[in-house]
Amino acid sequence: MMNRVLLFIVVLFVSPLTWSVETIKIGMTTALTGPTAELGFNMRTGIQCYFDIVNKQGGVGGRMLELIVLDDGYEPVRAAFNMRQLVDQENVLAVIGNVGTPTAIVTAPIAQEKKTLLFGAFSGGGVLRPTPANRYIINYRPSYVEEAAEMVKGLLQAGIKPLEVALFTQRDGYGEAGYRGVIKAFHQFGFENTDQLAHGRYTRNTLNVENAVAELLDGSTTPKAVIMAGNYVASAKFIKLLQREIPDVIFLNLSFVGGYSLKQALGDVESVIVMQSVPPLESNLPIVELYLSSLQQFDVDSEPNSISLEGFIIAKIFHQGLLNIEGNITKERIIDGLESLHGIDIGLGVDIYVDENQHQAIHNVWMTHFKAGKITSFTWPMLQKKTIRL
Repeated sequence: MMNRVLLFIVVLFVSPLTWSVETIKIGMTTALTGPTAELGFNMRTGIQCYFDIVNKQGGVGGRMLELIVLDDGYEPVRAAFNMRQLVDQENVLAVIGNVGTPTAIVTAPIAQEKKTLLFGAFSGGGVLRPTPANRYIINYRPSYVEEAAEMVKGLLQAGIKPLEVALFTQRDGYGEAGYRGVIKAFHQFGFENTDQLAHGRYTRNTLNVENAVAELLDGSTTPKAVIMAGNYVASAKFIKLLQREIPDVIFLNLSFVGGYSLKQALGDVESVIVMQSVPPLESNLPIVELYLSSLQQFDVDSEPNSISLEGFIIAKIFHQGLLNIEGNITKERIIDGLESLHGIDIGLGVDIYVDENQHQAIHNVWMTHFKAGKITSFTWPMLQKKTIRL
């Protein structure tokens, strides 16, 4: 009897040390429900896929990477609650891969308040890109201003007149960021009468796009191109409705829409261009090849797409930052580790560069379009040569 009691005491006190592995807790608040849920699922999949590689190789200094994900439904109030819970209750060392600008508007100040890194958010919003750089916010992707500038430049070079360009945006911080980017680009190219551009808006997390369609149809000039800042579900409905009335219009989407998700929602519709912050899946870049092979092993049923590839890339960059840390891994040392990534090549085709003043790792924009049922690389000469419908 005495031996059994002693055995119980030994197991009780030793088991937490021998049956569990200390983890590096990383948080994420994203949409897992609602109209943008697929973006959240795909970002989570990409991050978990890369973390799985690291953990199978023994983790970071013997510590496994643990991703704790909370659903915010793409609603700012829920995102703020989740952000505080991740930091205060889950004790995460950083938050990565959050989806959306409206949610970033509330989570970025919390990151600053809690002195906890917000890294690699799936948003090109200016709220994540203050000047000077905020120590607790580091981005991977280009801004919506950079994406918009690329679209406006390409359209003007193809001979489309400014007033032949219309806008479709979500009525919130994301849509406003896209709109401001387009207006800034037109001003840079010498067109000042941007208040004359046809502009249709819709409400976040709804499919109420009919009024936006009407705004464009009622304009004084029939649009030849529409620059869009919407989610994939609302954008797909808008495209289908407007294309019935103006069959030859071209639709240009900010990267947030998610090309794969939009393609699934649209079916065989063409004349659609999508900006991306990652290379096309058809490229033979090392990071894409690693992603494709790793995703197949991680989840055989998961369809490769640009969103989970972006999650995979930010997870790899985050891991590279962790490897630069000497001693204990702390919140501040994670930031220091990332800020030491000066011009490294992770197989992306462009160098990653972060320092204390530069908190956006890349400025490159890739472009894709829908053609013959596939998502393929796009270049502006294709538009000039009319290889997509105009």
